[in-house]
This record gives sequence, structure tokens and C-alpha cells, in this order.
Amino acid sequence: MAAAATPGGGEVALKPRTSPKSVKFLFGGLAGMGATVFVQPLDLVKNRMQLSGEGAKTREYKTSFHALTSILRAEGLRGIYTGLSAGLLRQATYTTTRLGIYTVLFEGLTGADGTPPGFLLKAVIGMTAGATGAFVGTPAEVALIRMTADGRLPLDQRRGYKNVFNALLRIVKEEGVLTLWRGCIPTMARAVVVNAAQLASYSQSKQFLLDSGHFSDNIFCHFCASMISGLVTTAASMPVDIVKTRIQNMRTIDGKPEYKNGLDVLVKVIRYEGFFSLWKGFTPYYARLGPHTVLTFIFLEQMNKAYKKFFLSG
Repeated sequence: MAAAATPGGGEVALKPRTSPKSVKFLFGGLAGMGATVFVQPLDLVKNRMQLSGEGAKTREYKTSFHALTSILRAEGLRGIYTGLSAGLLRQATYTTTRLGIYTVLFEGLTGADGTPPGFLLKAVIGMTAGATGAFVGTPAEVALIRMTADGRLPLDQRRGYKNVFNALLRIVKEEGVLTLWRGCIPTMARAVVVNAAQLASYSQSKQFLLDSGHFSDNIFCHFCASMISGLVTTAASMPVDIVKTRIQNMRTIDGKPEYKNGLDVLVKVIRYEGFFSLWKGFTPYYARLGPHTVLTFIFLEQMNKAYKKFFLSG
């Protein structure tokens, strides 16, 4: 920390220079996009698993591994990266908005003496930021679901979107602008559930591990608590996620949509596919959660270091 001389001859500490908020938001979005490049195949497998067996049809994939090998065999290596442009746009919109809203609310609710908000208020801020980010990111989410689902359909039934921008333009032209926000309620609900479950389960898991006497408050303990938290978060959010996926992928047949609302999705999935089908795609969803978070923070740290080196040093 730098120091400046005062008229009396003493020194007063100056606050270290930090990157502006706009750069922080930009880096947050870019870090999420970088992580998506690595986990996109898991997202595709999860979406295909959730649509497998829809409408009482025979389940296409027995396991996540079967889904992955089937996609590779039928569509090639490029096939598992179908929808990457939509995944990148989702991160650019959702992550950037969530980070921006969270920062603004957190700073606005910080006391005049610098006291940060309490745990419950942080949870409310996190859920509000998550829901707002999810609303902004819903159009990219709709495009992503449809693009990743296309390869499982017969050629004459495929939508054939070339990229995310082609998808968005065609959706507006063919189905109306409001279709871009189809499924925004379950998308926002999932964001709220994920934020709430992560906050509650992580702190509880960490405390449980520390109380067991086998762990110290170190990075290994944090990793184990994160894995447990990811398990709880996945289990809690998957039923909402399958509702979102089915609604965003549905077609309108003879003027009637396949599903009336989210509750109709839940009822039909349980009735025709079984109760535990609400957790289809559990393995890739869980496998994606950890690496995406870790990679996001790695990329974020590297970008912050580079910015500090080239723009803030000296």
C-alpha cells in the first residue's frame, strides 16, 4: 500500500488502486465464457438426458456416458459443442448482470462504517441478483436448449439454427419476441434455488466437516464442502431445471403448446416417465457445476493479475 506525505511531515496510507466496476463486470462475464468452452459438452449431455423419453417415448439414453458416446458416434466431435455460441452469450448476459446487480446491492446495503450486510441479507442479495441475471439471460438460454436438442431429432424436424444470433432472429420472426422469454419463470426460480441451496449447504457442510475433527479450515476442507454443496444444489434445482428445459424446447402443435405451464410439465414427467425422471441428467449437471466454478475463478484471477500488471502498476 502506498503512502503520501502530510503537511505535518507524517505519512497517511493511500488505498491501493483497483480496477473500475465496469472492468470487474466485464472480467466476470469473460471468465464465465472461458469456463463454458470447457464444460459445454456436459451441458449438451444434460439437456439431451432431460429431453430423453419425453412424452412416454422410449428413453434414448440409458446413462450419461451412453448419451455422450451416442452423440460422438452420430454427430462427431463438433456435435458435442453444438450450441457453444448460445452458451457463451448466456454467460455474457447472465453472469455479467448477476455480478453487476450483486455488487451494486452489496455496496448500497453496506453500512456507513463499512459493516457488510449480514448472512440473511447476503442471501437475499444473491437470490435477487441471480433471478435478475436469469431474466436477462433467458433468450440465450432458450437458444441454447433448442440448439443442443436439435441433433436428437429427425432431419425434417430439426430447427437448424446456424448460431445463437440466427436462432434469436428466427425465433422472433417465426414465433414472436415473447418466445425469447419462454420459461423465464422456471429459469429465474432455478437461479433462486441454486443461490439459496449453495449458500445454506456450503456453510453447513463446512461446519459439519470442521466439527468432525478430521478437517482443518484449509483449501481441502473448502473443496470437500464445495462438493457436498454442489450435490445438494444439484438435487434441489434439477426438478426446476427439467421444467425449464422442456418448456423452452416445446413446440406448438395445431395451435396448442405441448405444456400449459411448469406444473403441467412436472405432472406429465411423473405420470409418464416416473418420479425420479425429474433428476434426469444429474451426473453431467453435477459434473459441470464444480469445474465451471473453479475455471471461472481461475480465469478471473488471471485477468485481474494482467490488468493490475499492465494498467495499475507504477
